[in-house]
Amino acid sequence: MFISSAFAQTAPAAAAGGDMQSSLMSMLPLVLMFVVLYFVMIRPQMRKQKEAKAMIDALAKGDEVVTVGGMLGKISKINDNSLSVEVANGVEVQIQRNAVVQVLPKGTIK
Repeated sequence: MFISSAFAQTAPAAAAGGDMQSSLMSMLPLVLMFVVLYFVMIRPQMRKQKEAKAMIDALAKGDEVVTVGGMLGKISKINDNSLSVEVANGVEVQIQRNAVVQVLPKGTIK
């Protein structure tokens, strides 16, 4: 009474071989987009993280560094998770190791 006859009809059966091939072809753009995303975004980001970790692990006393906040200073003490950075004569600031963004060449800070 309320259901139209169009909903009661069934769809024609598709061929078994063509169905498998069409599903693979419909997945191909998704797979290609993931491969492109990996090489354009994920892989370079992993490389940057690896380089940053190596830089932080290689910090030594006397290195001149730039922090996340933009402060420049010379490392005076190193602990496990923190550094003491001398930003001016007699002024030391304690920061986390992860706050170091860049190691400057020796003699950059006067």
